[in-house]
Amino acid sequence: MTALLRNGIVLLILMTAVTGVAYPLAVTGIAAVVFPHQAGGSIVERDGKPVGSSLIGQSFTQPGYFWSRPSATSPGPNNPAASSGSNLGPTNPALTDAAKQRIDALRKADPGNDAPVPVELVAASGSGLDPEISPAAARYQVKRVARARGMDVAKVEALVDAHTKGRQLGVLGEPRVNVLELNMAMDATGR
Repeated sequence: MTALLRNGIVLLILMTAVTGVAYPLAVTGIAAVVFPHQAGGSIVERDGKPVGSSLIGQSFTQPGYFWSRPSATSPGPNNPAASSGSNLGPTNPALTDAAKQRIDALRKADPGNDAPVPVELVAASGSGLDPEISPAAARYQVKRVARARGMDVAKVEALVDAHTKGRQLGVLGEPRVNVLELNMAMDATGR
């Protein structure tokens, strides 16, 4: 019995060292060498200063910026330490109320826009941290952003097109626009 207990403890210590220390260190080291930008958090910089991550959404509320998908994190939006969905079902009145409030905010920010509001501007994602919206959601906001910045609509549309990424490997996912990168490109226009 003592030999079995000793063997069990030795195996526990050995497996903890291998799977809890050696393997994570090896994977982290390989990632840092092979994918240094991603392993470092995919940090986006402006003038040498970090302004965000291309993997985590940010809240933009000014009319001159494209707005991200709503965040379901708490206590504040886009909090990676609290990543989660709202867990509200489709028949939950709180979900309906939140969607109505978001639609009202979008309509108030752009009163002349009577186009249907794309769903990702109204509903949070499963993680609550999505950094990207669909090209349709970006195009929905083009006139508001152009008007707020005093820019030609065609120029803003061209920036949306330039920042639209296609499907991964040509077949995975949907076309998407990273909101932080698009807003940084808008700032780079000087308006």
